[in-house]
Amino acid sequence: MKNIKLLALVFCCAMASNNLQSQEYWDKIKAKKSTLEVEKGVTVLNTKSFELKLLKSSQTVAALSPLSDKTFDFTPGERLSIRDKDGLYQLGDINLRIKAADGSWKSYSTATKRATVTALDVSGNTLAAADLSNTLPADIPVTIKRFYEQKDGNLILRFEITNKSNAVQEIGALGVPMVFNNILEGKTLDETHLHNVFFDPYIGKDAGYLEVKRLSGHGPALLLLPETNMPFEAYRPLLDDETPRSIVFEGFHEWMPFSKAYAEQEWKSAEQWNTPTSLTLKSGETKSFALKFVLVDQIENIQSSLIKNERPVAVGVPGYVLPLDVNGQLFLKYKKAVKSLKIEPEDALTVEEKSKNKNGYFQYVVHGKKWGRARLTVTYEDGLEQTINYKVIKSETNTVNDFGHFSTTAQWFDKKDDPFHRNPSVISYDYETKKQVSQDSRVWIAGLSDEGGAGGWLGAIMKELIAPKKEEIEKLEKFIDNTLWGGIQYNTADTLKYGVKKSVFYYEPTKMPEGTYSKDINYKTWAAWDKKGADDPGRSYNYPHVAAAHWTMYRLARYHDGLVTNHSWDWYLKNAYETSIAMTRVAPYYAQFGQMEGTVFLLILKDLKTEGYTEMANNLEAKMKERADHWKSLNYPFGSEMPWDSTGQEEVYMWSDYFGYNDKAKVTLDAILAYMPTMPHWAYNGNARRYWDFLYGGKLSRVERQIHHYGSALNAIPVLEQFKKTPEDFHLLKVGYGGLLGGISNITEDGFGPSAFHSYPETLRIDYLSGDYGSGFFGYAVNTATFITNEKEYGWLAFGGNVNEKGDEIEVEITTAAKSKVFVAPKKLWLTLDAGTFNKVTYNTKTGAVTITLDPKTTYTPNAYLRVDQDVKLSYEKVRGAYKIALKNKAIQIKL
Repeated sequence: MKNIKLLALVFCCAMASNNLQSQEYWDKIKAKKSTLEVEKGVTVLNTKSFELKLLKSSQTVAALSPLSDKTFDFTPGERLSIRDKDGLYQLGDINLRIKAADGSWKSYSTATKRATVTALDVSGNTLAAADLSNTLPADIPVTIKRFYEQKDGNLILRFEITNKSNAVQEIGALGVPMVFNNILEGKTLDETHLHNVFFDPYIGKDAGYLEVKRLSGHGPALLLLPETNMPFEAYRPLLDDETPRSIVFEGFHEWMPFSKAYAEQEWKSAEQWNTPTSLTLKSGETKSFALKFVLVDQIENIQSSLIKNERPVAVGVPGYVLPLDVNGQLFLKYKKAVKSLKIEPEDALTVEEKSKNKNGYFQYVVHGKKWGRARLTVTYEDGLEQTINYKVIKSETNTVNDFGHFSTTAQWFDKKDDPFHRNPSVISYDYETKKQVSQDSRVWIAGLSDEGGAGGWLGAIMKELIAPKKEEIEKLEKFIDNTLWGGIQYNTADTLKYGVKKSVFYYEPTKMPEGTYSKDINYKTWAAWDKKGADDPGRSYNYPHVAAAHWTMYRLARYHDGLVTNHSWDWYLKNAYETSIAMTRVAPYYAQFGQMEGTVFLLILKDLKTEGYTEMANNLEAKMKERADHWKSLNYPFGSEMPWDSTGQEEVYMWSDYFGYNDKAKVTLDAILAYMPTMPHWAYNGNARRYWDFLYGGKLSRVERQIHHYGSALNAIPVLEQFKKTPEDFHLLKVGYGGLLGGISNITEDGFGPSAFHSYPETLRIDYLSGDYGSGFFGYAVNTATFITNEKEYGWLAFGGNVNEKGDEIEVEITTAAKSKVFVAPKKLWLTLDAGTFNKVTYNTKTGAVTITLDPKTTYTPNAYLRVDQDVKLSYEKVRGAYKIALKNKAIQIKL
């Protein structure tokens, strides 16, 4: 155990190095001269919802608390005595870029050089006001006044900008820094969930908003809304703020109503979410720009709060990642009618009106027509503009097939003389250079293990679970026999058997032939493990990948004829079991945490029980219960090697739910929902928070909010699992399906699966390295399903299918790639196929009868194996708990 802990500490040197660097930055900040004059004290102001504390010197926000809980502060006020320096943003600051006489853009910021502002007299609804001239350069051609006001119990932050010059001024950028307490540095997991927040943007012009939510998901959330002239056009990272960004601080951003100046310069290589604009002010002209702060009692009520505050609401089905063969639906609700719709590019979508006012919603049918990003601009009768960003993808079937083909061709590595014995395998890939990555300073990237190296082959194998193809499986069988078993995974009969190495590529030039390592790569980093470090089996996070590979091959061998021929089904199932047990035996330190893809251990357990392997099932269950019992003892049971992490939430929920630890399952789910939003934007809808894995698995390596990193699809597993238990909670379905389709949204048109999409407006594209994408594809593969529901406000809906209403019958054509799972929400009916595929499912609303249509047999799938989670009697033989149904050359119907 002692040696394992030492090995764990060795791996954690990355985190320690990051933290050390972070501490150095904090020390530099502390050494700087204090300029905010915190010692002059604060002014305490109240609205019906908030307690607001303003520094007397700057009138920036020192604290913002809900009146219901004054001990909680949405802002990083606890660090004010450190962050009281020039250049560090506070809530209440403003940034501008104004066009100079020579045509260049000149930047101005109230944060650059602090000075005492001039307080203004206030009356009526105005709580505090100040002229900000003292903290702005003398040459700025405008004056800026800032007002804190109350309106209907809400807080208004308003800026008044006046052109004091004799010439017309063009404001090419205006930004209000969103400074809330997402600094986790130095805190325990319990402390972060009590004190910290994350925030998510809906970058939707006049309909845009920002959600600020506690990490726990409990207590009131904060909602920022446009009040006056503040369309949410862009969301800029404040990289000039010296607060050290790291694994414990994502950084601050600013809300921008105008962004043209950045789009012309720093962002000119990227296609923005919205068309960049600017503002012209005539001489002497004054304009106000205001945001409204609203408290929401719980996260699920954000939509109703938007309606209450007369903001437009959009609900997309199945979300905003839209497969080409899906009849998408869009529901819009606003106090004014829709005036016009604009689609960019014009041929990307078609939007057809379905109903003008049903249950208060304008209803539309949306079809994707062209692969890629698309923007729908809705203009209402009062001139308000709302943008909804879609991502159109190929059908799920074609997307998944393309992914499988790319993985087993472009990424297929079979260099016969490879000194690291990685042949054959699906290896990491660089989409920018269109080359396989056989070397990287982070040795795991080229070493076929850890998340960033196993991602390629894991994704390829999981693809076969939902869309098996014989020639691809044959390649993967060679990978398993020659590279995984006995290479990545120890297969000798000693204490390390079934252990998994951290990497099979390593950096040890003294033991390798001259020329083995590229001189263009810097191997002088902690990430360039030597052979001893690479061979270390002590990192538990590597085990689910291998267990998933064995389990998938077991399923293919057991329920299909002739697809898998290199080993029998039981060889694979026993290996899956032994790998799961080995994790607890060989890697006990990290095994105390939840694992990404840890759901696979539960799937293995269920199959052990199905097969009657009682002794193995009991042993595995006991090992997993030991872990779950540990989690039960914690307030927040999803820690990891990182100070804060969402890695293990998926597995922690699944085992907590399995063992009946409902309180811990709920704590975990609440946290997942706290930073996995649903909003009308494909990039953020269902996007689980992750902001450091580009450092470890990306080509463009930086701290940055990742768009649909593997967390989206993995955390969709517990969200959709909970929906099946509580199908009346439509919020869960929207969030979960957003994460599920987000898991395949970044696959390129030719099938490459990237680690994630870059959110910074200067980039807004996929990362070019395959990295750890396979973990996310695992989440999609085991969780993809069709959900049929009847919602009071929206009617009959299908997520993963197309609805056709025929009198009393609701017919749903299945559009998922797997076509193997269907949930009929009104009956809480869960149907799954171990083999075979659903073509369509029909539900009779009058009789409650469900009829399924199964596709014809194929060469390797002569039989379907149907599982029904309710007491249904069918006239078919039951095999291992599933109805064995002989398929025919044509589709067959079965009435349940």
